[in-house]
Amino acid sequence: MATGVVLALTGFTTSRGHGHGHSSHGHGGGCSSSSQDHDSSSSTGGTTGSRYRDYDDDDDDYGTTTSGGSGPSSSAALGDASVQLADCAKPGRPYATVVVDNPNATDGRFTVTVDFLDAGSGKVEERTESVYVAAHDKTSVDVELSTPGLAAKVDHCNPEPYAPAA
Repeated sequence: MATGVVLALTGFTTSRGHGHGHSSHGHGGGCSSSSQDHDSSSSTGGTTGSRYRDYDDDDDDYGTTTSGGSGPSSSAALGDASVQLADCAKPGRPYATVVVDNPNATDGRFTVTVDFLDAGSGKVEERTESVYVAAHDKTSVDVELSTPGLAAKVDHCNPEPYAPAA
């Protein structure tokens, strides 16, 4: 009994010569294929004009229909914002200030990355900050060190020149 159910679900049949294949396509009996012509002439049994349909028939047109959606999300469509250093961290000022310029025609949120470096250009710390910038506008953002004490070790700051959309 289980064999019959499995065969029915997979499209195989135990009887020979009564399957759904067409000899002109080179397919033997019973094995369903999406390249077969499953029109009313190939159906076995049923009413006139019935159509045998397997799941492979659905796969043939997958991805060809369109749904009028808006496309990718707005953040995926945004280009990177440019970033420029305005001021670096120093003792008593545990943050760098950067200016973020959004070149896009839509508002967006961008992720800014700043490397805080010592006198030998060794990395003291790398920090990121998310900032919202209106379309075709600039805004400044402070990127803070994790602890104020690290500011004494910072000699210069190096922001990533571009901030990707967040």
